[in-house]
Amino acid sequence: MRLLHTSDWHLGRSLHRADLRAAQSAFLDHLVEVARAEKVDAVLVAGDIYDRAVPPVDAVELCEDALLRLHDTGAAIVLISGNHDSARRLGFGSGLLEKAGVHLRTRPGALARPVVLTDAHGPVAVYGVPYLEPDAVRGELPPIGEGEAPRGHAGVLGHAVACIRADAEARGIGRRVVMAHGWVTGGAASESERDITVGGVGQVPAELFAGFGYAALGHLHGQQTLAAHLRYSGSPLPYSFSEASHRKGSWLVELDSAGTARAERVPAPTFRRLSVLRGRLADLLGSAAYAGHEDDFVSVTLTDPSRPEGAMEALRARFPYVLVLAFEPEGAGPDGRGYRARVAGRDDESIAAEFIRHVSSAPPTAGEERLLRSAFAAVRVDAEGAAS
Repeated sequence: MRLLHTSDWHLGRSLHRADLRAAQSAFLDHLVEVARAEKVDAVLVAGDIYDRAVPPVDAVELCEDALLRLHDTGAAIVLISGNHDSARRLGFGSGLLEKAGVHLRTRPGALARPVVLTDAHGPVAVYGVPYLEPDAVRGELPPIGEGEAPRGHAGVLGHAVACIRADAEARGIGRRVVMAHGWVTGGAASESERDITVGGVGQVPAELFAGFGYAALGHLHGQQTLAAHLRYSGSPLPYSFSEASHRKGSWLVELDSAGTARAERVPAPTFRRLSVLRGRLADLLGSAAYAGHEDDFVSVTLTDPSRPEGAMEALRARFPYVLVLAFEPEGAGPDGRGYRARVAGRDDESIAAEFIRHVSSAPPTAGEERLLRSAFAAVRVDAEGAAS
Protein backbone atom coordinates (compact mmCIF):
# COMPACT_ATOMS: atom_id res chain seq x y z
CA MET A 1 0.00 0.00 0.00
CA ARG A 2 1.29 3.44 -0.94
CA LEU A 3 0.73 6.45 1.30
CA LEU A 4 1.71 10.09 0.76
CA HIS A 5 2.44 11.89 4.05
CA THR A 6 2.21 15.69 4.17
CA SER A 7 1.33 18.27 6.82
CA ASP A 8 1.50 21.89 7.99
CA TRP A 9 0.24 23.55 4.84
CA HIS A 10 -0.65 26.69 6.86
CA LEU A 11 -2.84 28.02 4.07
CA GLY A 12 -3.35 31.75 4.52
CA ARG A 13 0.07 32.37 6.05
CA SER A 14 2.50 35.02 4.86
CA LEU A 15 6.24 35.45 5.39
CA HIS A 16 6.99 38.82 6.95
CA ARG A 17 3.96 40.14 5.00
CA ALA A 18 5.09 38.56 1.72
CA ASP A 19 2.12 36.87 0.01
CA LEU A 20 2.63 33.09 -0.25
CA ARG A 21 -0.61 32.12 -1.99
CA ALA A 22 1.12 31.38 -5.31
CA ALA A 23 3.78 29.29 -3.54
CA GLN A 24 1.18 27.30 -1.61
CA SER A 25 -0.85 26.74 -4.74
CA ALA A 26 2.24 25.50 -6.60
CA PHE A 27 2.96 23.02 -3.82
CA LEU A 28 -0.58 21.65 -3.91
CA ASP A 29 -0.30 21.26 -7.70
CA HIS A 30 2.87 19.26 -7.09
CA LEU A 31 1.20 17.12 -4.41
CA VAL A 32 -1.65 16.21 -6.78
CA GLU A 33 0.83 15.24 -9.51
CA VAL A 34 2.80 13.03 -7.10
CA ALA A 35 -0.38 11.30 -5.91
CA ARG A 36 -1.39 10.62 -9.50
CA ALA A 37 2.03 9.61 -10.84
CA GLU A 38 2.82 7.31 -7.90
CA LYS A 39 -0.69 5.77 -7.85
CA VAL A 40 -1.01 6.60 -4.17
CA ASP A 41 -3.69 4.72 -2.20
CA ALA A 42 -4.11 7.40 0.46
CA VAL A 43 -2.92 10.94 1.19
CA LEU A 44 -2.30 11.61 4.90
CA VAL A 45 -2.46 15.28 5.93
CA ALA A 46 -1.20 15.53 9.52
CA GLY A 47 -2.72 18.83 10.66
CA ASP A 48 -2.35 22.62 10.44
CA ILE A 49 -4.13 22.80 7.15
CA TYR A 50 -4.83 26.47 7.84
CA ASP A 51 -2.71 29.04 9.63
CA ARG A 52 -5.47 30.26 11.90
CA ALA A 53 -8.80 29.16 13.28
CA VAL A 54 -10.79 31.45 10.97
CA PRO A 55 -8.90 31.27 7.67
CA PRO A 56 -9.33 33.78 4.84
CA VAL A 57 -11.75 32.87 2.06
CA ASP A 58 -9.02 32.35 -0.53
CA ALA A 59 -7.29 29.84 1.75
CA VAL A 60 -10.53 27.85 2.12
CA GLU A 61 -11.00 27.88 -1.66
CA LEU A 62 -7.42 26.68 -2.16
CA CYS A 63 -7.96 23.82 0.29
CA GLU A 64 -11.25 22.78 -1.30
CA ASP A 65 -9.72 22.74 -4.77
CA ALA A 66 -6.74 20.67 -3.56
CA LEU A 67 -8.95 18.08 -1.86
CA LEU A 68 -11.13 17.76 -4.98
CA ARG A 69 -8.12 17.20 -7.21
CA LEU A 70 -6.48 14.77 -4.78
CA HIS A 71 -9.76 12.84 -4.65
CA ASP A 72 -9.81 12.71 -8.46
CA THR A 73 -6.47 10.85 -8.43
CA GLY A 74 -8.30 7.89 -6.86
CA ALA A 75 -6.58 8.25 -3.49
CA ALA A 76 -8.42 8.24 -0.19
CA ILE A 77 -7.70 11.33 1.93
CA VAL A 78 -7.26 11.25 5.70
CA LEU A 79 -6.89 14.64 7.33
CA ILE A 80 -6.53 15.66 10.98
CA SER A 81 -6.76 19.08 12.61
CA GLY A 82 -3.68 20.76 14.08
CA ASN A 83 -3.17 23.34 16.81
CA HIS A 84 -3.64 26.19 14.29
CA ASP A 85 -6.93 24.81 12.97
CA SER A 86 -10.41 25.19 14.39
CA ALA A 87 -11.35 21.54 14.79
CA ARG A 88 -15.08 22.30 14.67
CA ARG A 89 -14.89 24.44 11.54
CA LEU A 90 -12.51 22.10 9.74
CA GLY A 91 -14.68 19.11 10.65
CA PHE A 92 -17.91 20.59 9.28
CA GLY A 93 -19.57 18.16 6.85
CA SER A 94 -17.22 15.30 7.78
CA GLY A 95 -20.04 12.74 7.59
CA LEU A 96 -20.88 13.71 4.04
CA LEU A 97 -17.24 13.93 2.97
CA GLU A 98 -16.56 10.47 4.42
CA LYS A 99 -18.92 8.99 1.85
CA ALA A 100 -16.75 10.52 -0.88
CA GLY A 101 -13.50 9.15 0.50
CA VAL A 102 -12.34 12.30 2.32
CA HIS A 103 -11.97 11.34 5.98
CA LEU A 104 -11.72 14.20 8.51
CA ARG A 105 -10.59 13.36 12.03
CA THR A 106 -11.03 16.53 14.06
CA ARG A 107 -12.94 15.33 17.15
CA PRO A 108 -11.28 13.46 20.01
CA GLY A 109 -14.24 11.11 20.34
CA ALA A 110 -13.61 9.71 16.84
CA LEU A 111 -9.87 9.09 17.08
CA ALA A 112 -10.29 5.34 17.66
CA ARG A 113 -12.49 4.96 14.57
CA PRO A 114 -10.11 4.01 11.76
CA VAL A 115 -10.22 4.50 8.04
CA VAL A 116 -9.86 0.93 6.83
CA LEU A 117 -8.09 0.60 3.49
CA THR A 118 -7.51 -2.64 1.62
CA ASP A 119 -4.85 -3.89 -0.77
CA ALA A 120 -3.73 -7.30 -2.02
CA HIS A 121 -2.33 -8.14 1.42
CA GLY A 122 -5.50 -7.31 3.33
CA PRO A 123 -6.70 -4.42 5.47
CA VAL A 124 -4.74 -1.44 6.82
CA ALA A 125 -6.25 0.58 9.68
CA VAL A 126 -5.39 4.29 9.51
CA TYR A 127 -6.11 6.17 12.75
CA GLY A 128 -6.18 9.97 12.87
CA VAL A 129 -5.44 11.72 16.16
CA PRO A 130 -6.21 15.46 15.96
CA TYR A 131 -4.24 17.92 18.04
CA LEU A 132 -5.27 17.30 21.65
CA GLU A 133 -5.16 20.36 23.92
CA PRO A 134 -4.97 18.54 27.29
CA ASP A 135 -7.36 20.60 29.40
CA ALA A 136 -9.86 21.04 26.59
CA VAL A 137 -10.25 17.41 25.50
CA ARG A 138 -10.01 15.32 28.66
CA GLY A 139 -13.78 14.99 28.83
CA GLU A 140 -14.14 14.10 25.14
CA LEU A 141 -11.65 11.25 24.89
CA PRO A 142 -13.03 7.74 24.29
CA PRO A 143 -13.32 5.85 27.59
CA ILE A 144 -10.86 3.16 28.54
CA GLY A 145 -10.99 1.51 31.96
CA GLU A 146 -12.15 3.39 35.03
CA GLY A 147 -9.02 5.32 35.92
CA GLU A 148 -8.69 9.08 36.33
CA ALA A 149 -8.82 11.13 33.16
CA PRO A 150 -5.28 11.74 31.83
CA ARG A 151 -3.43 15.04 32.22
CA GLY A 152 -0.82 16.78 30.07
CA HIS A 153 0.12 16.19 26.44
CA ALA A 154 1.79 12.84 27.09
CA GLY A 155 -1.18 11.74 29.19
CA VAL A 156 -3.91 12.52 26.67
CA LEU A 157 -1.92 11.23 23.68
CA GLY A 158 -0.99 8.07 25.61
CA HIS A 159 -4.68 7.54 26.36
CA ALA A 160 -5.54 8.10 22.69
CA VAL A 161 -2.97 5.55 21.51
CA ALA A 162 -4.19 3.01 24.09
CA CYS A 163 -7.74 3.42 22.73
CA ILE A 164 -6.44 2.92 19.20
CA ARG A 165 -4.53 -0.22 20.11
CA ALA A 166 -7.61 -1.66 21.82
CA ASP A 167 -9.74 -0.95 18.75
CA ALA A 168 -7.21 -2.48 16.35
CA GLU A 169 -6.95 -5.62 18.49
CA ALA A 170 -10.73 -5.94 18.58
CA ARG A 171 -10.86 -5.66 14.78
CA GLY A 172 -7.98 -8.12 14.35
CA ILE A 173 -6.09 -5.75 12.03
CA GLY A 174 -2.33 -6.10 12.28
CA ARG A 175 -1.23 -3.47 9.78
CA ARG A 176 -1.73 -0.13 11.52
CA VAL A 177 -0.91 3.50 10.70
CA VAL A 178 -1.40 6.42 13.07
CA MET A 179 -1.44 10.16 12.38
CA ALA A 180 -0.80 12.70 15.14
CA HIS A 181 -0.08 16.40 15.55
CA GLY A 182 2.34 17.34 18.33
CA TRP A 183 5.94 17.56 19.46
CA VAL A 184 7.58 14.17 19.86
CA THR A 185 10.77 14.13 21.92
CA GLY A 186 13.80 14.18 19.65
CA GLY A 187 12.18 16.37 17.01
CA ALA A 188 13.91 19.64 16.09
CA ALA A 189 11.79 22.80 16.23
CA SER A 190 11.88 25.96 14.09
CA GLU A 191 10.95 29.56 14.88
CA SER A 192 7.70 29.37 12.90
CA GLU A 193 5.79 26.82 14.99
CA ARG A 194 3.38 28.02 17.63
CA ASP A 195 4.85 26.85 20.94
CA ILE A 196 2.67 24.22 22.62
CA THR A 197 5.16 23.48 25.40
CA VAL A 198 5.77 24.90 28.83
CA GLY A 199 9.16 23.78 30.08
CA GLY A 200 9.06 20.77 27.76
CA VAL A 201 5.81 19.39 29.14
CA GLY A 202 4.22 19.62 25.68
CA GLN A 203 6.56 16.96 24.35
CA VAL A 204 5.54 13.32 24.18
CA PRO A 205 7.84 10.27 24.12
CA ALA A 206 8.51 8.48 20.85
CA GLU A 207 7.84 5.17 22.58
CA LEU A 208 4.10 5.93 22.43
CA PHE A 209 4.17 5.00 18.74
CA ALA A 210 5.85 1.60 19.12
CA GLY A 211 4.05 -1.18 17.28
CA PHE A 212 2.65 0.93 14.46
CA GLY A 213 3.81 0.29 10.93
CA TYR A 214 4.00 4.03 10.34
CA ALA A 215 3.36 7.20 12.35
CA ALA A 216 2.68 10.29 10.20
CA LEU A 217 3.49 13.31 12.35
CA GLY A 218 2.68 17.00 11.98
CA HIS A 219 3.53 20.21 13.86
CA LEU A 220 7.32 20.55 13.50
CA HIS A 221 8.22 22.32 10.26
CA GLY A 222 11.47 20.54 9.47
CA GLN A 223 11.19 17.27 7.54
CA GLN A 224 12.81 14.71 9.82
CA THR A 225 13.04 11.05 10.75
CA LEU A 226 12.89 10.06 14.42
CA ALA A 227 12.78 6.33 13.62
CA ALA A 228 12.17 4.32 10.45
CA HIS A 229 8.44 4.27 11.20
CA LEU A 230 8.21 7.72 12.87
CA ARG A 231 8.54 10.80 10.68
CA TYR A 232 7.61 14.45 10.32
CA SER A 233 6.85 15.55 6.78
CA GLY A 234 7.45 19.17 7.78
CA SER A 235 5.86 22.23 6.20
CA PRO A 236 5.91 22.42 2.39
CA LEU A 237 7.32 25.97 2.50
CA PRO A 238 9.73 27.76 4.84
CA TYR A 239 7.70 29.98 7.14
CA SER A 240 10.65 31.64 8.93
CA PHE A 241 14.27 32.44 8.13
CA SER A 242 15.28 29.76 10.65
CA GLU A 243 14.18 27.33 7.92
CA ALA A 244 16.43 28.78 5.22
CA SER A 245 18.53 25.60 5.11
CA HIS A 246 15.59 23.16 5.27
CA ARG A 247 14.90 20.72 2.46
CA LYS A 248 11.12 20.74 2.17
CA GLY A 249 9.04 17.84 0.95
CA SER A 250 6.72 14.97 1.78
CA TRP A 251 7.15 11.24 2.38
CA LEU A 252 6.09 8.50 -0.04
CA VAL A 253 5.48 5.52 2.22
CA GLU A 254 5.06 1.89 1.18
CA LEU A 255 3.68 -0.71 3.58
CA ASP A 256 4.59 -4.33 2.93
CA SER A 257 2.51 -7.40 3.74
CA ALA A 258 3.68 -7.31 7.37
CA GLY A 259 2.86 -3.62 7.78
CA THR A 260 6.50 -2.52 7.82
CA ALA A 261 7.05 0.89 6.24
CA ARG A 262 9.66 2.02 3.76
CA ALA A 263 9.70 5.78 3.16
CA GLU A 264 11.15 7.82 0.31
CA ARG A 265 11.55 11.58 0.43
CA VAL A 266 9.70 13.54 -2.25
CA PRO A 267 11.26 17.02 -2.62
CA ALA A 268 8.85 19.95 -2.74
CA PRO A 269 9.24 22.58 -5.46
CA THR A 270 11.17 25.68 -4.41
CA PHE A 271 9.12 28.80 -5.02
CA ARG A 272 11.72 31.28 -3.81
CA ARG A 273 14.82 30.57 -1.71
CA LEU A 274 15.39 32.14 1.68
CA SER A 275 18.80 33.74 2.29
CA VAL A 276 20.32 35.32 5.38
CA LEU A 277 22.95 37.96 4.51
CA ARG A 278 25.29 39.87 6.79
CA GLY A 279 27.78 42.63 6.08
CA ARG A 280 28.29 46.32 5.38
CA LEU A 281 25.79 48.01 3.12
CA ALA A 282 28.35 48.97 0.47
CA ASP A 283 29.57 45.38 0.21
CA LEU A 284 26.06 43.96 -0.03
CA LEU A 285 25.17 46.44 -2.78
CA GLY A 286 28.39 46.20 -4.75
CA SER A 287 29.90 42.74 -4.39
CA ALA A 288 29.33 40.18 -7.14
CA ALA A 289 29.35 37.49 -4.44
CA TYR A 290 25.73 38.33 -3.61
CA ALA A 291 24.42 38.19 -7.19
CA GLY A 292 22.91 34.76 -6.64
CA HIS A 293 20.62 36.09 -3.92
CA GLU A 294 18.93 38.86 -5.89
CA ASP A 295 15.73 36.82 -6.47
CA ASP A 296 15.61 35.32 -2.96
CA PHE A 297 13.55 36.29 0.05
CA VAL A 298 16.30 37.99 2.05
CA SER A 299 16.99 38.80 5.69
CA VAL A 300 19.83 41.30 6.07
CA THR A 301 21.92 42.23 9.09
CA LEU A 302 24.01 45.35 8.51
CA THR A 303 27.33 45.63 10.34
CA ASP A 304 28.30 49.20 9.40
CA PRO A 305 29.85 51.18 12.29
CA SER A 306 26.98 53.70 12.02
CA ARG A 307 23.45 53.12 10.80
CA PRO A 308 23.23 54.00 7.07
CA GLU A 309 20.39 56.28 6.03
CA GLY A 310 17.86 54.85 3.59
CA ALA A 311 19.31 51.35 3.94
CA MET A 312 16.09 49.45 3.17
CA GLU A 313 15.41 51.44 -0.01
CA ALA A 314 18.99 50.92 -1.17
CA LEU A 315 18.84 47.19 -0.48
CA ARG A 316 15.54 46.80 -2.33
CA ALA A 317 17.15 48.23 -5.46
CA ARG A 318 19.33 45.11 -5.60
CA PHE A 319 17.28 42.63 -3.54
CA PRO A 320 13.62 43.32 -4.40
CA TYR A 321 12.42 40.67 -1.93
CA VAL A 322 14.29 41.81 1.17
CA LEU A 323 11.91 41.23 4.08
CA VAL A 324 13.95 41.77 7.27
CA LEU A 325 16.56 44.39 8.16
CA ALA A 326 18.57 44.34 11.39
CA PHE A 327 21.54 46.40 12.53
CA GLU A 328 24.49 45.02 14.51
CA PRO A 329 27.52 47.33 14.21
CA GLU A 330 30.91 45.66 14.15
CA GLY A 331 32.63 45.52 17.52
CA ALA A 332 29.55 46.51 19.51
CA GLY A 333 28.96 44.27 22.48
CA PRO A 334 25.76 43.96 24.48
CA ASP A 335 25.45 46.01 27.68
CA GLY A 336 24.52 43.56 30.41
CA ARG A 337 23.39 46.24 32.86
CA GLY A 338 19.73 46.86 33.54
CA TYR A 339 17.99 50.10 32.54
CA ARG A 340 18.20 51.62 36.04
CA ALA A 341 21.92 50.99 36.24
CA ARG A 342 22.51 52.52 32.80
CA VAL A 343 20.69 55.79 33.62
CA ALA A 344 21.63 56.18 37.29
CA GLY A 345 23.05 59.66 38.08
CA ARG A 346 22.56 61.00 34.55
CA ASP A 347 20.46 63.95 33.43
CA ASP A 348 17.85 63.88 30.67
CA GLU A 349 20.08 65.39 27.99
CA SER A 350 22.86 62.85 28.50
CA ILE A 351 20.40 59.93 28.39
CA ALA A 352 18.91 61.22 25.13
CA ALA A 353 22.39 61.75 23.70
CA GLU A 354 23.28 58.16 24.59
CA PHE A 355 20.20 56.96 22.74
CA ILE A 356 21.35 58.82 19.61
CA ARG A 357 24.79 57.26 20.00
CA HIS A 358 23.17 53.82 20.31
CA VAL A 359 21.05 54.02 17.17
CA SER A 360 23.60 55.82 14.98
CA SER A 361 26.89 54.56 16.45
CA ALA A 362 28.05 58.21 16.54
CA PRO A 363 27.74 60.99 19.10
CA PRO A 364 25.06 63.63 18.48
CA THR A 365 26.07 66.55 16.30
CA ALA A 366 26.14 70.10 17.64
CA GLY A 367 22.80 70.76 15.98
CA GLU A 368 21.25 67.67 17.56
CA GLU A 369 22.54 68.70 20.97
CA ARG A 370 20.94 72.18 20.57
CA LEU A 371 17.67 70.55 19.53
CA LEU A 372 17.72 68.26 22.58
CA ARG A 373 18.41 71.16 24.96
CA SER A 374 15.59 73.28 23.53
CA ALA A 375 13.16 70.34 23.57
CA PHE A 376 13.81 69.53 27.21
CA ALA A 377 13.64 73.22 28.15
CA ALA A 378 10.22 73.50 26.50
CA VAL A 379 9.00 70.42 28.32
CA ARG A 380 10.17 71.82 31.68
CA VAL A 381 8.43 75.16 31.04
CA ASP A 382 5.18 73.34 30.19
CA ALA A 383 5.52 71.14 33.28
CA GLU A 384 6.15 74.16 35.59
CA GLY A 385 3.17 76.00 34.10
CA ALA A 386 0.87 73.03 34.64
CA ALA A 387 2.06 72.63 38.23
CA SER A 388 1.35 76.29 39.09
